[in-house]
Amino acid sequence: MKVMSKATLLAVVFTGAIIVAVAEPSSTPSYSKAEIKQMMRDARTAQQYRVLADYFGTQQKKFEEQAQTEKEEWARRSQNVSGLAAKYPRPVDSSKNRYEYFTYEADQMGQQSSHYASLAATAR
Repeated sequence: MKVMSKATLLAVVFTGAIIVAVAEPSSTPSYSKAEIKQMMRDARTAQQYRVLADYFGTQQKKFEEQAQTEKEEWARRSQNVSGLAAKYPRPVDSSKNRYEYFTYEADQMGQQSSHYASLAATAR
């Protein structure tokens, strides 16, 4: 009986995951790093530059959201900092480093986005 109920539960979860994946198509296409590099090399028209600018703008927003989440975690972890005998990296240090990383990446994506947006504006 337990084996049958586990199998049924697994089938229901799997079916639900498929339904959710089909019901929520991604509004922005996902590209691999190789595809982005190829698009960056091949871009010549305003439309191609706009696609790259939109992609980097989307990536910037994702990194900004991750940075905000990590900033909140950093603030939460800052409340519980132990004494002088704490080993590095403390959890608060890890959160700070991750926040700085996500902020840096968001800035890089913003620069890329504005670069391709300006290219799109000047392209024929």
